[in-house]
Amino acid sequence: MTAQRSIVIGGGAFAGLALALALRQGLGAEIPVIVADPALSTRPSRDPRASAIVAACRKLFDVIGIWGDVADKAQPILDMVVTDSKLDDATRPAFLTFTGQVEPGEPFAHMVENRLLIDALVKRAEAAGVQLRATAVTSYDSTADGIAVTLADGSRIDASLLVAADGARSRLRERAGIVTHGWDYNQSGIVVTVSHERDHEGRAEEHFLPAGPFAILPLTGQRSSLVWTERRSEAQRIVGLSADEFHAELERRFGLHLGEIKVLDQPRAFPLSYFVARSFIGQRLALVGDAAHVIHPIAGQGLNMGLKDVAALAEVVVDAARLGTDPGQIDVLERYQRWRRFDTMAMGVATNSLNFLFSNQSTLLRTVRDIGLGLVDRAPPLKELFMRQAAGLTGEVPRLLRGEAL
Repeated sequence: MTAQRSIVIGGGAFAGLALALALRQGLGAEIPVIVADPALSTRPSRDPRASAIVAACRKLFDVIGIWGDVADKAQPILDMVVTDSKLDDATRPAFLTFTGQVEPGEPFAHMVENRLLIDALVKRAEAAGVQLRATAVTSYDSTADGIAVTLADGSRIDASLLVAADGARSRLRERAGIVTHGWDYNQSGIVVTVSHERDHEGRAEEHFLPAGPFAILPLTGQRSSLVWTERRSEAQRIVGLSADEFHAELERRFGLHLGEIKVLDQPRAFPLSYFVARSFIGQRLALVGDAAHVIHPIAGQGLNMGLKDVAALAEVVVDAARLGTDPGQIDVLERYQRWRRFDTMAMGVATNSLNFLFSNQSTLLRTVRDIGLGLVDRAPPLKELFMRQAAGLTGEVPRLLRGEAL
């Protein structure tokens, strides 16, 4: 193979590293896979957040050799409770509950701390022979025959494909002239980890409050990760409070059902928005993860959507290479875009609708949504369908998400 067959991935977070491992595994050692990201110089990771890894994406991690490195630190979500109430209501009745497994021995999701996943991905990529470059992609020039990628350290790589995995503010997407469509929610998600006296027993809770969802997501040990949505100005006020004042605000929302709670890290507020790129591809360029789409965290699907991109793109690239086709050709990339665009748009519509329906103080809307939640709760086949959709096991599922190697 020649250097022109290299694949360069700009961005070394979840999507970029997972894609690099999947490609390395599927293509073998002959085609160099290069990940370029200045953040690769910062190890171990210090990301304080945690993510829900749905069943299909857990299978992807298993196939690429990651899951065994984090399985003992992953907390299975064994059941979930959804409530709808005002902030100061004395009780929060459960309108919807999900229990059980999507498949025998397969919970619909696991909670894993981001830093553990990133460090495992980096370690596995190094062992697999992925070239990790702690520098950024600064420019590229694409032609019908290849794409010349220039890095910030001055090096130049002749490649067949460049993948933009460089996040919501993707410079690679911007350089390609790919516009995005979406809007700002004027909300922020407050993220913080807490410990509590009593065991959560693997239960996730989503309390729909007038300002937005307050999610309690179980971690290993007597700990939980909180994702707490507020109007942006209110979120900034809350994270700026003293420790005692913040604890008081937290306790109003968390309650005392798990006993006394203790804040374990510095709360942070992340602005929330929605957008989808007009195109997921350009000339010898493919967008994955947040570079292609950003959705509201109300359904906990953001990271999983990016991993679904990874599974689809890896499959079309590996299939093309095995047929002797240049994986950067437009027809190969168009197959990837067709595969992912409908699912992305559907998830965007769903999360936008949920946020509109639940992040408000309308008594009428509250009544309608509570009736709807109650009806779903009394329809086991519908609940099972929702669970399988949330777990990523419906529709045309890429091989990696089915637990099959490329």
